[in-house]
Amino acid sequence: MVPMPKKRANPNILVTGTPGVGKSTLCRTLATETGLNWLDVSKLAKEQNFLEEFDEEYKCPVLDEERLLDYMEPIMADGGNIVDYHSSEFFPERWFDVVFVLRTNNTVLYDRLASRGYSGKKLEDNISCEIFQTALEEATSSYSPDIVVDMESNTQQQLEDNAICIIGWVHWWRLNNND
Repeated sequence: MVPMPKKRANPNILVTGTPGVGKSTLCRTLATETGLNWLDVSKLAKEQNFLEEFDEEYKCPVLDEERLLDYMEPIMADGGNIVDYHSSEFFPERWFDVVFVLRTNNTVLYDRLASRGYSGKKLEDNISCEIFQTALEEATSSYSPDIVVDMESNTQQQLEDNAICIIGWVHWWRLNNND
């Protein structure tokens, strides 16, 4: 793999969290407001066929992480990306300037996932992941604690506040990293 350059015109951001916490809604807003490139990893994996076998238990395809990472490496080297995915531990730490972990009350999350058609083990396991803060633990063990930010995402107002906070961070980053 090619090492990341030290200087980029725009930051790379990771937005992670259990499915249903509002990552895609937030990322769509961020991309519109900042001009950064939104990389929805699930969508990218489907479009580029970075999928392996189908997991019958969870009713979803398995991601080919190695092929995905090889594809994303030059994109990430350029900077200016918002990466949206429910897992974070396999992404190289050097890619990101900040990691935002969205978390949601498990009652709110249950309703969101049930409305998406999640049921059985898939629903139960995602709720358990949120209860045990798996996404936050993954991020804090994979990245410097200085760049991991925990954000509540239960309401529309919190979503809007999170967007304002991150947009402000992007402006701050640009001011402090460009001559």
